[in-house]
Amino acid sequence: MKFTDGNWLHREGVTPHYAAEANRIQVFPDRVEILVPCHAIRHRGDTLAGPALTVTLRAPRENVIAVKAEHFRGVSDSGPHFNLYEEQGHFQVSQFEDRLEISSGGLKAIVRKNPWTLEFEFNGRSLTTSPCRGLAMMELEPGGKHLMAKLGLGVGECVYGLGERFTAFVKNGQTVDIWNEDGGTNSEQAYKNIPFYMTNQGYGVLVNSSGKVSFEVGSERTNLVQFSVPGESLEYMVIAGPGPKEVLMRYTDLTGKPALPPQWSFGLWLSTSFTTSYDEATVNEFIQGMADRDIPLSVFHYDCFWMREMHWCDFEWDPAVFPDPPSMLNRLHQKGLKVCVWINPYIAQASALFQEGLEHGYLLRKPNGDVWQWDMWQPGMALVDFTNPNAKKWFQSKLAALIDQGVDALKTDFGERIPTDVAYFDGSDPERMHNFYTYLYNQAVFEVLEEKRGKGEAVLFARSATVGGQKFPVHWGGDCWSTFEAMAESLRGGLSLGMSGFGFWSHDIGGFEGLPPAHLYKRWVAFGLLSSHSRLHGSASYRVPWVYDDEAVDVLRFFVKLKNRLMPYLWAVANDAHEQGLPMMRAMHLEFPHDPTCDVVDRQYMLGDSLLVAPVFTESGEVTFYVPEGRWTSLIDRSVVEGPRWVKQTHGPLSLPLLVRPNSIIPMGQDTDCNYDPRDTVTVEWFEPAESAEFNLRGPAGETKRVTGRLDAGTPVIQID
Repeated sequence: MKFTDGNWLHREGVTPHYAAEANRIQVFPDRVEILVPCHAIRHRGDTLAGPALTVTLRAPRENVIAVKAEHFRGVSDSGPHFNLYEEQGHFQVSQFEDRLEISSGGLKAIVRKNPWTLEFEFNGRSLTTSPCRGLAMMELEPGGKHLMAKLGLGVGECVYGLGERFTAFVKNGQTVDIWNEDGGTNSEQAYKNIPFYMTNQGYGVLVNSSGKVSFEVGSERTNLVQFSVPGESLEYMVIAGPGPKEVLMRYTDLTGKPALPPQWSFGLWLSTSFTTSYDEATVNEFIQGMADRDIPLSVFHYDCFWMREMHWCDFEWDPAVFPDPPSMLNRLHQKGLKVCVWINPYIAQASALFQEGLEHGYLLRKPNGDVWQWDMWQPGMALVDFTNPNAKKWFQSKLAALIDQGVDALKTDFGERIPTDVAYFDGSDPERMHNFYTYLYNQAVFEVLEEKRGKGEAVLFARSATVGGQKFPVHWGGDCWSTFEAMAESLRGGLSLGMSGFGFWSHDIGGFEGLPPAHLYKRWVAFGLLSSHSRLHGSASYRVPWVYDDEAVDVLRFFVKLKNRLMPYLWAVANDAHEQGLPMMRAMHLEFPHDPTCDVVDRQYMLGDSLLVAPVFTESGEVTFYVPEGRWTSLIDRSVVEGPRWVKQTHGPLSLPLLVRPNSIIPMGQDTDCNYDPRDTVTVEWFEPAESAEFNLRGPAGETKRVTGRLDAGTPVIQID
C-alpha cells in the first residue's frame, strides 16, 4: 500500500505518525521494550498528547532478530498465527548513551535513540537500515490504521521471494499484496503468497502476519522495501546469512523444514486431465500405451471427474464410471503404479456430506449463523471449517476411507478463494484466516496420509500455501497456458517459491489450458522431467505423447529414463531439501551469490548444486544461457563449455543445455524406474576433477554412503565407503 504522494506529500486521507525517538527503555532477560513517541519530546507538555509506539526487540533464534511495533496493546488478538519454531538463549543487549545494541549470534540491531533509526549488521557488515521515518502508524480516512516499516535497499540490491510469483523474478519495482488468489500464472496474483523476502546482500525478512501484508519493493521509494499491515501491530524478523543458502536454512529452521517425499513420487505422473472423458478402459489404454512404448510410469492421477459432477467433494467414485474402485485400484497397484486422486475442501450442496456437515456444525458459517455458500465452483458449495477439531476429524475420516481403498496420494486443489464475511469455530480473524486456511487444509490431509501410509510415504500435490506450507510437499504451479511464455512464467514462479523456503515444486507439463503444439510439448517435457516432480496434466486435452507425434514419444521416453538414471543424485538433493531447507530447483543466485550476473538470471536454474538446466523456450531450439566460471560438461553429449560467459546454442528435441558443474561427482542408477537403493548398481563419474571432491549417496531408509574423489598422480580415483 502506498501512503505518500511523491517525495514530499502524503496521499489524501493519510495522516502519518512516524516514530521519532526512543523515550523509555526497559530491558528484560529475553527482550527490550522501548516507548517511541511519534513526535519530538522537547518538554513535559509534549508528553500529554499524540500517539506513541511500543517497540519490542527479541531474538527468536540465533542470527534472527524480531522487531515488533504496537500502537494500542488492548486490541484482542484472535489469530491465527504462523507456527514458528523459536529458541531461547540467543538474546544479548548493550546500552550506550546514544544507542542500544541487540545481538543474536553475529546479527546486531543498533537502535539510534534520537532521531529513531534502526540499523542491522552481521559480523560487522551493514545489511540494511530502517531510516528516520522508517516506522510509523498510518491513520487512513474514512477510518482504519496500518502499521508500516521500511528497510533500505543498497545500490544493486535485488529482492527475491514473496512466494510463487509469476511476475519478474527480481521483485524490485513491484507492489506485492500477500493475499492468496486463484489467478492463474500470468497475473500479479498468486496461489502461494509468502510474506518473506531475501536479497543478494545476505539477509532475509519475514513479516510475521498471517493476514494481508502489502509490500512496496522499491515501488514507492526506489531505495526502500516498505511493508504494512492493517491493525495495531506489526512484527518483522531479520534473518542473517551470510549467504543466501544460510538465510534459507535459518528461515526454514524458524518456519519448518519440508518433509521428504517418497521416492516413487519423483517418477513420472500421468493424469486423466480435467474435463476429458475417462473410465477404466481409457485409463488402461493410456497406461498400456506407455508400457508398449517403453516409457516408465510411476503414478496415475485421477482428476476431478472421478467423482460425480456437481457433487464435489463427496469422496465417492462415480458409480456409473467406476463400479468397483478397490478392485480397480488393486489392478493398478499390480502394474507397479501408485494412485493419486483430486480433492478440495469444498462440499457441494448436492453431496450427501453437505447435510451431514450442516447438522454437526462442520461447515464454515456467516456471522448470523447461516452456512456460507456460493455457486462459483459447485452449486451451493460450502467450506469445511478446519478450526473445528471435530470437522477436521470428519474430513480426515472421508480421506482415510479412500486411502483404505488403495489411494496413495492426494491432489489438494484450491484453498485460495476463502471468504472473509464468515465466523470461524475457534473465533479466528477471518481476514487473517484467508491466507492461513490453506495451512490447516493441507496439514489435515498430510496428517491422514502419514497416519495411513506411514511417515515418509505421505505426499500431496498442492496448489495453495502460506508460511509453513513447505512442510507438506509437493506443490505445483497452478493453471498455466500452453505457450512458451507460460512455460517461462512457470519457471519464474517456481524459482521464487524456492527462494521462499519450499523445497519441492512441479508444474503441468505442456501447460494446463489449451492443446500445446508438438514442439512446445517436447520442450516442456524436458523442463518437466528435470524438475523436482514431473506430471503430465491438461484441462480439456490429454497429455500422452502419441497425441502429438512419434518424436514426442521418443522425447518423453528419453527424459523419463534420464531422470530415473539421475535418481541417486536427485535423492541426495531431496534429502538436502528435507534436512537443510534448500530447494531442489535453485535460482542461480543461490549457488553463485558472488557472480553478479547470476543475481538476475531467471530462464535457467541449478538442479541441486551440480547440474545447470537451461530449458529451451523457442520452436527453433535456440537457447541463450549463462555459464559461471569453470569448465562445464554437458551430461547429454559430453561437450565442454567454459565460463564465465553467455552461450548461444541450438538444440534438437532430444537435448537441452544440461551441464555438470566443475569438480562434481554425479552418481547414476538404472533407467527402468525411479526407485533407488545405494545397494543397487551405481555408476559414479567425476567431472572436471580438482584436487578432491565428495558426495553423499543417500538410501531410502536414511543410510548414507560417502563417495570421495582424489587425484592420484594426476589420475582421478573414486571410492565409495
